[in-house]
Amino acid sequence: MARRRSKKLPVDLFTVDIESLTHEGKGVAHVDGKVVFVDGALPSERVTFRYTEQKKSYDEGQAIEIIESSEDRVEPLCAHFGVCGGCSLQHLSAETQIKSKSTILFDNLERIGKVEAEKALDPIVSHPWSYRRRARLGVKYVFKKEKVLVGFREKRSPYLADISSCKVLDERIGEKITELCELIASLSLYQRIPQIEVAIGDDDIALVFRHLDALPESDEAKLVAFGQVHNFQIYGQIKGPTTIKKLWAPNENSLSFSLPEHDVKLNFRPSDFTQVNIDINRQMVSRALGLLEIESDDRVLDLFCGLGNFTLPIARQAKYLVGVEGSEDLVQQARANAQANNIDNVEFHAVDLTKSTEGLPWVSERYDKVLIDPPRSGALEVMEFIAKMSPSRIVYVSCNPATLARDAHELVNTYGYTLKQAGVMDMFPHTTHVESIAVFEKN
Repeated sequence: MARRRSKKLPVDLFTVDIESLTHEGKGVAHVDGKVVFVDGALPSERVTFRYTEQKKSYDEGQAIEIIESSEDRVEPLCAHFGVCGGCSLQHLSAETQIKSKSTILFDNLERIGKVEAEKALDPIVSHPWSYRRRARLGVKYVFKKEKVLVGFREKRSPYLADISSCKVLDERIGEKITELCELIASLSLYQRIPQIEVAIGDDDIALVFRHLDALPESDEAKLVAFGQVHNFQIYGQIKGPTTIKKLWAPNENSLSFSLPEHDVKLNFRPSDFTQVNIDINRQMVSRALGLLEIESDDRVLDLFCGLGNFTLPIARQAKYLVGVEGSEDLVQQARANAQANNIDNVEFHAVDLTKSTEGLPWVSERYDKVLIDPPRSGALEVMEFIAKMSPSRIVYVSCNPATLARDAHELVNTYGYTLKQAGVMDMFPHTTHVESIAVFEKN
């Protein structure tokens, strides 16, 4: 069978007017009636672009020159923007970014969920730089460049971007990319370190170095020395999360973040899930509690509770709380956090919420309010049993507006709830990630 030849892309530049912005942050234009998604272009702009891909129903392009600029265009702060794939919206003002994310949220609710919020919440925003406390940095020795690279992948590429700093990472790490490259290059296993996991608390920073072979003592010594110089906790990891090994951490188990408004401090391990943006997280927790309208005699259910980010602040106000989480490790950490905060009106269960919960004792109990904070796949599997509990209010925290909209359709159009309020939270400035929160009330 003859191999089909790939169609050659046009070599000429084309000039178009950008009509709108996709959910992925690309400008939308048309050439001869066919839609083209132009990377680097903004609505209301006239640009010249070069084709990067052509498909049957749409084409892709890269902006080459901005002929007429949008009033929302700003100068990117990071010198690596456009090459590094860690950010995609630095050229768009922060105010317009959040407006765009709000549009995406409510468009999904209407189009996918067939629902409409009675009220739009004001967006939750904070400082858009040096906000990121968690990251998985790729590591690669590049033979052609004869150097080690540390950072994120290039846009539209499996290769690591060659960067010297990162403006969205907490600056204690974002300004030390070059030092990390030099550290890896000094190791005998410099070709066997594929990633560095970054976990940052209020006071301490942990770096987990993934290594494909056992670390020689000389390499361990260099990693430890780096940690001592920069006051970083250093860990090694040869396989899965259970193989994480402390190399140097004088204040072991000191990773923590506080929620001062609720008199809660949460300890976590380098491998535990925590929100990347502490300022947004603190505002988000307070808003969730406000939307739940907790009363002192309420029994509350917190699904996908993690290590207690919402659970423990809620427990400060409610009569009793049950937290449910799929990870046994996180449940153990949540119990430890409850004890450390002298909170005794809460119980935790490790349960896979994507599977049947029928017959579990906590399911048959009464709950006045429910909070849900699921992964990107959403919480469709728990909609039915939540509806059977008939809580008066449900607060849904989402990292995917499409699955929120799908689940909202079930709550509103199948189970008789009203979508009272919804709004976005700028957890990931300069990216297309849309974090949101919604509150449902029983009719």
